Amino acid sequence: MNEFDLVLPAAVDVREVGMRDGLQLEAPLPLADKLTMLEALVATGVHRIEVTSFVSPRAVPALADADQLAAELSRWPEVHWSALVANPRGAVRAVDAGIADLEYVVSAADGHSRANAGRSTAEAVAAVGEIAGTAHAAGGTLEVIIATAWDCPFDGRTPIPRTVDVARAAVTAGADQLCLGDTIGTTTPLRVVQLLDAVRRACPGVPVGVHFHDTRGTGQANALAAVQAGVTQLDASVGGLGGCPFAPGASGNIATEELVYMLEESGVRTGLDLDAVLRAAAVTEKVVGHDLPSSLHRAGGRSVPRGTPDAVR
Repeated sequence: MNEFDLVLPAAVDVREVGMRDGLQLEAPLPLADKLTMLEALVATGVHRIEVTSFVSPRAVPALADADQLAAELSRWPEVHWSALVANPRGAVRAVDAGIADLEYVVSAADGHSRANAGRSTAEAVAAVGEIAGTAHAAGGTLEVIIATAWDCPFDGRTPIPRTVDVARAAVTAGADQLCLGDTIGTTTPLRVVQLLDAVRRACPGVPVGVHFHDTRGTGQANALAAVQAGVTQLDASVGGLGGCPFAPGASGNIATEELVYMLEESGVRTGLDLDAVLRAAAVTEKVVGHDLPSSLHRAGGRSVPRGTPDAVR
């Protein structure tokens, strides 16, 4: 290795979150359109898909068909499916629908927790044990996603010790893994590495993933910093679709195709076919009926030489 080499893992595991985080801000889609989108996503070779959330249909009407969608997943047995839940009732619904690998969001900041879930951070943490028990009894796992891990739109910067305390409490209560969420897309590479280090020290041996938004243009830089710091589980959304409906300004997940392009071109295997991801972005764009924010999608993929121009202008 020379002095200019990046220290990167051989491979990472990308979770596609476009079906849940991507669609939750959209107008409700017909089930047939969601299945068309899913088929295109599965064709990319992705192994993990966060497919829906079992939450109040009034709060997130775009995902009110979670039970019906879950009933269709057996056609793709090679995919590891997970679903987000907001409380113990949602966990029971998910398990009854056949999805035992659950994600539960705990906001590190009280302001976002009350806006997102109608309860304080401490109250949200108190439910981890029951939700973990439901998942484990069904043979599944629980991942606690710590929202506003770096910043909150209501409370401002989240102190590192507060996020660490939430992480430690979640693991103590039964969480199998953690994911740190940059809910409003404000963090930067140095802060990413600092928080990752603190959480890992507090929760040794527990897998820690990351979920970045590209709201302020730092999403891919943050992903690269996390990967250099040893993270191998990253969330991304096809076409950069999505955001949080309960966090002002939380637009734009990092785009799956852009993450795959950056990593594969840097020698890091993702297991995803970039051309297939771009096709999935085109399918998604047609289904949702508006342009997607992904720069790579707009550019049409990798640069293709066009030959020598007739004249230089």
